[in-house]
Amino acid sequence: MSDRYPALVAALLERHGTTFADELGVNIERNTPSPLFRLLCLAMLTSAPVQADIAMRAARAMADAGWTTPKKLADSTWSQRVKALNGAGYARVDEKTATQLKDFNDTLLSEYGGDLRRLREAADGDTDTAIKKLMAFKGIGKVGASIFLREVQTAWPEFYPFADKATLKAASTLGLGEDAESLSRQVSQSDVVRLIAALVRTQLANDFQAIREAAGHN
Repeated sequence: MSDRYPALVAALLERHGTTFADELGVNIERNTPSPLFRLLCLAMLTSAPVQADIAMRAARAMADAGWTTPKKLADSTWSQRVKALNGAGYARVDEKTATQLKDFNDTLLSEYGGDLRRLREAADGDTDTAIKKLMAFKGIGKVGASIFLREVQTAWPEFYPFADKATLKAASTLGLGEDAESLSRQVSQSDVVRLIAALVRTQLANDFQAIREAAGHN
């Protein structure tokens, strides 16, 4: 376990410190259109009423189908999207989500030329504006917008530090702070997104006791 941070923080990072972008296999720090697009797709898929692991499988299925850019997704058919989503476990909402993917992709192409860095420019460093613009995409709610923003802050540092309700709920449970600024003081800036992901994963897995035990907090 790392001695750079307090035991509880080190336990979080060691047990659950993989960002969702890393799990998806994209390098957000590159700040190029394809990784940003794939992260947005994951945020949209996570907004549906499905488990987080199913949303991740669906995002990977989209990549396996070759839909790694807005243009490539635009070339897909509705039936192809339904098949990919259904195979990933979206049995109940595959048809609706297949339609939403087209709608949100059309908006991305028409409003931003398929490049989310233009959304970044339009938000001009304002978190509320960024969330509002993300929620303008079909199928992306507050949760999905927050997922995107908490992961993208590694490439868009003007939004640092950002933590959503799910993150702060877990942080509060472990006594690590009540707001993003308090949380950011626990680790270096380069590790904030990992800590946020670890807290969210701990919340999803209800893994608090295991984290406490790993940190020696019995």
